[in-house]
Amino acid sequence: MKLPISKRLLCCASMVQSGSRVADIGTDHGYLGIYLLQSGAARHVIACDLRKDPLENARRNAKLFGVDGEMEFRLSDGLEKILPDEVDTVVMAGMGGDLIQKILSQCPWRKREGLQFILQPQSAGNVLRRWLCEDGFEIQREEPVQDGHFLYTVMELRQGEPSPLTPGTEYASPALLASKSPLVGTYLARVENALQETVRGLTNAEKQRPERLSYFRQALLEIQEMRKNYAEHP
Repeated sequence: MKLPISKRLLCCASMVQSGSRVADIGTDHGYLGIYLLQSGAARHVIACDLRKDPLENARRNAKLFGVDGEMEFRLSDGLEKILPDEVDTVVMAGMGGDLIQKILSQCPWRKREGLQFILQPQSAGNVLRRWLCEDGFEIQREEPVQDGHFLYTVMELRQGEPSPLTPGTEYASPALLASKSPLVGTYLARVENALQETVRGLTNAEKQRPERLSYFRQALLEIQEMRKNYAEHP
């Protein structure tokens, strides 16, 4: 039986350092952890979820695919039930950037030396990148990934000395631009369209919010400048 794992989760898996002990936060069906164990990328996985039903589903899938001996299952609100010396890599995929930020901010050992984080936000990526930078996290790698009609980005980060981000690079990080992925142009085009809508809405709003408008206008200008290197993309 073939594991029905999505492209976005495969992208997350590709960034896991070989031989890691991995915490999969918000595991849902458990496919990421199962894949990591089957492929040998991880030597142990702790699958966590806030809800009992997805956790039991992950447990059944792990048994079905023969990796239940190397996989633990914990009912946990974020990283609450994970001890700092139990894992080398933390993966959070398929949740909003604001929720990822909340989970990380509540983890007292998030800045442990050498700890790898792999994040795949579904929304609010700019807000998450801003907070990560302010908290001392450096995005070392970021890749766009197409999954059906949706375009996501997956980022790998560790504690470091990040350079300050501008409004534009909060939407498209230097690491993302450096990825050389053929999807970067498409990603920038989608960001530009979204920012144009936001600027239009704020400009025409009855109640003016000049600081927000200035931020989004600056982000839009920077994204448009970045797009000049990807003219071949619509």
